[in-house]
Amino acid sequence: MTAVTRQDRDTGTGTGKDTGKGKGGSVGTGPGQAYDAAPYLPDRGGLTALRRAAADCHGCPLYENATRTVFGSGPASARVVLVGEQPGDQEDRQGEPFVGPAGHMLRKALEEAGLDVAEAYLTNAVKHFKFTSAGPGKRRIHKAPSLREMTACRPWLTAELHVVGPEVVVALGATAGKALFGPSFRVTKDRGALIPLPPPGPGGRGSGAGGSPAGGPTADGFPAGREDTVYGLATIHPSAVLRADDRAAVYAGLVSDLRVAADALRTGPGSRRSR
Repeated sequence: MTAVTRQDRDTGTGTGKDTGKGKGGSVGTGPGQAYDAAPYLPDRGGLTALRRAAADCHGCPLYENATRTVFGSGPASARVVLVGEQPGDQEDRQGEPFVGPAGHMLRKALEEAGLDVAEAYLTNAVKHFKFTSAGPGKRRIHKAPSLREMTACRPWLTAELHVVGPEVVVALGATAGKALFGPSFRVTKDRGALIPLPPPGPGGRGSGAGGSPAGGPTADGFPAGREDTVYGLATIHPSAVLRADDRAAVYAGLVSDLRVAADALRTGPGSRRSR
């Protein structure tokens, strides 16, 4: 794989309406075939190339019922990346991340915490909407992605992190937390703390196998040889505020966690101790 360099960076949008196939556009997910989006990644290019390739991703069966791939959105120069679980109903229809009720809650919390959403990159650990249909009119009800589906989609998140190269990555909810910190991570235990993301590993293209090319992404998505530490921070998903009995208290907790990220960007994460 040719490395996606920071010179290749460009402004990305989340729409999944773009067409274009990645290297493995013909790879299927039939019986016995691995769940893996890695073959669909393009050999080169920035966020636009990634988004176009992701529009044709069949790395797991979720594409079959979703309307479209919902890729990340925001500037490639963003200092903070916010990672959610997966697109919701409105995101699937509109092709943009965080445009539904939870997204509006997140944008409000970001503003209150002192983070400019226009300068943040928003994405999800899983790029297709997983749902069940029930009731009159077959209302689409969110269904959490499995670990297998999350792992299959991980190469896209790895590539996004490599291209954007943020200083802070915020995991919104349990699925995003596991995608960033590993399957044993618990948001309820470590939320609101700045945690150095795992050191560079040997995997290329986020697959965890083989070696990353010189200057290319490590298993964690960041350029090999990067000297500055990238910090992660976990908090609740904004949808948890909408489901809470005491919305004011849960919302205040979300804002408090996001302020840790905002403070880190102002003062430098290294000057703050993980709690």
